[in-house]
Amino acid sequence: MASTVTSESPGTPVSSRPGYGQLLRTRGAWTFLLPGFAARQPFAMLTISIVLLVQHTTGSYGAAGAVAAVTGVSLALFAPFTGRLADRHGQRAVLLPGVLVHTLAGLSLTALALSDAPLWALFVAAVPTGASVPQIGPMVRARWGVKLRDSPLMTTAAAFESVTDELTFVFGPLLATALCTTIDPAAGLLTEAALTLVGGLLFAAQRGTQPAVGADAGIDGHARVKHASALSVPGVRVLLVAFLGIGAVFGGMQVSLAAFSESIGEPGLNGVLYGTFAAGNVLSGVVCGAITWKVAPRRRLVVAYAALGVAASGLWAAQSVAVLAGVGLLVGVCIAPALITGYTLVDGLVPAGARTEAFTWLTGAVALGQAVAVTVAGQLEDRLWDGAGFLVPMGGTLLALATLVTLRSRLSPRVVSRTVARGVGHRVPVAVD
Repeated sequence: MASTVTSESPGTPVSSRPGYGQLLRTRGAWTFLLPGFAARQPFAMLTISIVLLVQHTTGSYGAAGAVAAVTGVSLALFAPFTGRLADRHGQRAVLLPGVLVHTLAGLSLTALALSDAPLWALFVAAVPTGASVPQIGPMVRARWGVKLRDSPLMTTAAAFESVTDELTFVFGPLLATALCTTIDPAAGLLTEAALTLVGGLLFAAQRGTQPAVGADAGIDGHARVKHASALSVPGVRVLLVAFLGIGAVFGGMQVSLAAFSESIGEPGLNGVLYGTFAAGNVLSGVVCGAITWKVAPRRRLVVAYAALGVAASGLWAAQSVAVLAGVGLLVGVCIAPALITGYTLVDGLVPAGARTEAFTWLTGAVALGQAVAVTVAGQLEDRLWDGAGFLVPMGGTLLALATLVTLRSRLSPRVVSRTVARGVGHRVPVAVD
């Protein structure tokens, strides 16, 4: 049964139809949105910059994918740890050393690649490069959670953040590819390091909007509860599998589109094709955020993911630029609803004081899926036919879809309850909404 009750939260005007205009009028939002956009831009540049640099110096997509995969695995393993530290000690305390380490690690990886260092040395440098990637997206989402506590605008904010993420995946690969192909193969990674340093420091300077340290606010904003890791929530583990599949799409597309563009003698076309894919994601994300949904998020996620699996299954059959661009656009259109709904479900599954960690688990899952995908896709492109790497997005999404359908019951929102005494010896649990 649909509810018609809305709640007012600090700094958020009430409206019967939440929208982007109302969201962006939230008091103090722009103070973290603008630096947050600048700081997350390098994230979309990292993988493709590593792939293009290492492929140039080694001549192998397999080696390039492997180095990028080490970076992605390292990111996936350390991102939740970063999120937990941010929940406990504050975002600024984590960001300041993080951006410095990442900048130095990125510069080291670049220098080693250009000096024809052995592959194992690149693997070693890739570990701190991935581990220190600033988790700006999850931190921005956590700040929205503070601003919009229990507001109907939370779904709109999730859509807005997914659109923002995808805008970075439009501009990031285009910028990295342009820098690597027209200036120097190392220009993409060098620019990524510089943008991380500047953007990360600007975002860290916005102290007023970061979540309170160690706070797990209840609905009234006063309760503090000790909680376990976000990973202990069954629904989060299901979402991890779904986001692994989405990462497989990103990673498989990056390597396979680069290989396809090179096979037809147009390496610069890579950024255009990937940008088309990401543009579909942006457009559908904008639409999703503008819709007042009456379908439950759990059902929306299953339907959106099924559409993604079907669309991704058509990539390997595309034999021309036009067809590949069209199918890629369709895949992008199907990704945004799945991402948005997954992030929206976190609000009902995870206590407020663990949401930064939960969001970083999901970000890490995308990175891990991407890491595995670039490795497998690179090997397939090297060893099999041109375009074999496109089998990776298909396989990843279909496996994740099977898991999601099987375990969808675990995505039911958590119920906070208290016990109310009714007479002697009788206690009736009462759900608190």
